[in-house]
Parts: sequence; structure tokens; C-alpha cells
Amino acid sequence: MEKITLTVEKRTERGKAATRALRRKGMLPAVLYGGGISSPIKLQRKELRKLPSSGAIERALIAIELRDENGGKTDHLALIKDYQINPVKKELLHIDFIEVSLEKKIRIMVPVVITKEPAGVKKGGILQQQLREVQIECLPTQIPERIEVDAGALEIGHTLHVADLVLETGVRVLADPQAVILTVSAPVVQEAIPAPTAEATEPELVKKTKAKEEE
Repeated sequence: MEKITLTVEKRTERGKAATRALRRKGMLPAVLYGGGISSPIKLQRKELRKLPSSGAIERALIAIELRDENGGKTDHLALIKDYQINPVKKELLHIDFIEVSLEKKIRIMVPVVITKEPAGVKKGGILQQQLREVQIECLPTQIPERIEVDAGALEIGHTLHVADLVLETGVRVLADPQAVILTVSAPVVQEAIPAPTAEATEPELVKKTKAKEEE
């Protein structure tokens, strides 16, 4: 996974008015968590261009260069823990970073992506994907962008489980091995309801006609 470098500064501003003033200056308020403490920080909004799209932003490994008011610098390796987006302008309003160690494994959710259409689907079967992401455990440098599933050989009635996933060395899935990822089910055939026939009403009509003649 590609490592991204962000330059940030310590943030002394506090309160909603101060954070609004920061945003007007083109800066983004943030917090860096690590070692049991939280450090308020800020960064230029232009730095955000280095981040990947929202779909992969939680799995981006980020090298943070934290500068203080005296010109000093400390380096931190982090992941994005949480973020807030303006629902109207679709802009980032705040980011929470969490510091990680290159030597300590972490747990993170990763998407499961089907790369080939199952053979059973080509024959009329219906693909049903039960799991679209799974939790894994690995070192920060081993985080995959996604876990690909080659479902091309799956026929109608076949199922693929978590135990069938192919992973890189050092990556472990924490989900139940027997959990269903996807299945190819047979198409549902609806039986046609037979329309009523004239024979079903004919006896009654004859009976009514006969009764009329007797009168």
C-alpha cells in the first residue's frame, strides 16, 4: 500500500468560533490520537488532495509530519479513525487520526469484491452476495485495498465461504470461516394460475334454464 505524507501543525485554537475561523483560512481542524492522549492539530486543506477517495480513505496509511510553534518536527504513522463531511458541500469538516506502529498488528474492515461473473449466473442463476466487507488483522503496511473473489467457477446451487478467501501472507480474516460470502441460487419459476373454463359454470346455467322451463 502506498504511504501518504501529510504536514500538520499543532492547534491551539479552541471552540466552534475558532474552528470556523480556521476553515475560512483554508485549514482543517483535526485530532491525532496515540499513546493514550489526544493532540489537537490542523492542516492546510490543499493537503487533502493527497488522500484517496472516500471509499478507501479509512485504509490509507499516513505519515504525519507534526510541526510545533518553535519549528520542531515529530513523525507519526497513522490511520484515519473517523471524519466528518458537510452534507451539502460534501467537504471534509474534521478528521480524527489514530497513531499505529509498524510492528503491531491492527484490525480493520476491508471490502470484498467479486471479480468474475459466476458460471451459474450465465446460465440463469441469481447471485446473492451476503458479505461485502470482512474484518482482518495484519500489520499496517499489509492492509489490502480490497479482497478479490474469483467466482467464475461457481455453478447454480454453489456457495463460497469466508474459508475460501485467498489472502496475502500475514493477513488473517477474523470473520467466521463458515460465514457465507456469496451464493448462486436457482431462478424462481412462478407457476401460472389456470384461468377458469366455461365448463365450470355450465352445469349451473343448464340447471337455471331447466328450472325456468318448468315454470
